[in-house]
Amino acid sequence: MALPVETFFLHPDAQGTLQKQIQQMIAQGILSGRFQKGEKLPSTRRLAAHLGVSRITVTIAYTELLANDYLKSRGRSGYFVSDNAPAPPTFSPRQEDNDAIDWSRAIGQRYSSNALPPKPQNWASYRYPFIYGQADPSLFDHANWRLCALQALGQRDFTSMTTDYYDQDDSQLIEFIARQILPRRGVSARPEQILITLGAQNALWLTAQVLLTQRRRAVLEDPCYPALSGILSQSRCNITPVRVDQDGLPPEAIPADTDVIFTTPSHQCPTNATMPMERRRALLSRAQKLEALIVEDDYEFEMSFLKPASPALKSLDDEGRVVYVGSFSKSLFPGLRLGYLVGSEPFIREARALRASVLRHPPGHIQRTAAYFLSLGHYDALVRRMGVALHERRRVMDEALVTHDLRVSGRGAYGGSSFWMRAPEGVDAIQLAENLRARDVLIEPGHAFFAGEDRPTNFYRLAYSSIPSTRIAEGVGLIAEEIAKLH
Repeated sequence: MALPVETFFLHPDAQGTLQKQIQQMIAQGILSGRFQKGEKLPSTRRLAAHLGVSRITVTIAYTELLANDYLKSRGRSGYFVSDNAPAPPTFSPRQEDNDAIDWSRAIGQRYSSNALPPKPQNWASYRYPFIYGQADPSLFDHANWRLCALQALGQRDFTSMTTDYYDQDDSQLIEFIARQILPRRGVSARPEQILITLGAQNALWLTAQVLLTQRRRAVLEDPCYPALSGILSQSRCNITPVRVDQDGLPPEAIPADTDVIFTTPSHQCPTNATMPMERRRALLSRAQKLEALIVEDDYEFEMSFLKPASPALKSLDDEGRVVYVGSFSKSLFPGLRLGYLVGSEPFIREARALRASVLRHPPGHIQRTAAYFLSLGHYDALVRRMGVALHERRRVMDEALVTHDLRVSGRGAYGGSSFWMRAPEGVDAIQLAENLRARDVLIEPGHAFFAGEDRPTNFYRLAYSSIPSTRIAEGVGLIAEEIAKLH
């Protein structure tokens, strides 16, 4: 039986090349059971005319399906669904509507209450996306990243791509971090003192699990990275938020029974405060006196386009007291999920064992691709290009904020990619964000960054990493209009 050509159509929202779309369309037809074994497919000429594509595109798609045994060819008779094609399931999916389990009792630990506020997946479709932490496709080096990914897929790197590293990491990536990245922060480390993680959040989780118990106390900045409070809650330790000032975390406010201090000294999240050198030394001294450890999240140090960044807190540490967290999420792209931990060998040994028991290791192909991108100089070129663009966007936003008399509560001394804003008292940033979304503007309400029940509601964050400079002034004007309506 021949399959009618009318049953084939390309979805208007499908992704990928036309060849891949046709290949996926036919494979899904076979997997769903719509196309049965032995049934004949339309000729390449007829299907190409029906879909409005070139005949060679259909031919290549058929050839790929032939190689994967979805189709078979019978000389001049054409293409047929192969007898060896994957068979659709012979059972009906079980309905879960009649769930008899009392999950309120069955769930032993709850994590959903610590979930981060959702960010719209379609943020790029907004005209004024003042959204933080997303990659700008106009700045990213697509071509060289693709070449590095292809190189990592080659026969020469087959082992690095397919090997189960168990608790180890890609040696080339570790070497580049040790020889190139860390020295820029004044940090010296051996490969045994470096662990690759699935981003900074995974690094913080590993650190909390290794260092904290129910009897230990952790200090975190207030406000801080929202996910950190959830991570610390999972460790069931005692948590003390310490309110930051214009210079970041004040050492004298750290309680005497503190065991681990979490801080972002180079670029405080979210206020953008930079901790002065005198306070960094005071923080180390305070930690030494308390016999406490410090976890330094050194995010966004690459975005220092105004002046060179201060040395990392880890570079001032001569006792092994500081655990250093780095990430490529902001400098490359967040979907990469690659970060790293640097610390004394006994700590890294335990973090490595914990990582191996949970997820083994980050994918080898991703590690090798990143290693090539870094070592071939593409990373440094990308950071420089981003710095120039962000410098201009910051200048435009700074002028727009002054023009519309919007209050800045924190801005990066060395650069960064956002402003920490404070609306007038009585303005709810959540309501402000909802009103602005209807006007094609995205902002990030700031309440989730604060600790406790009585959280300020008039703070918000404006990022300029993903919005063209030509749209910033107009977008800021819309924000000012909505604040005036709510005030």
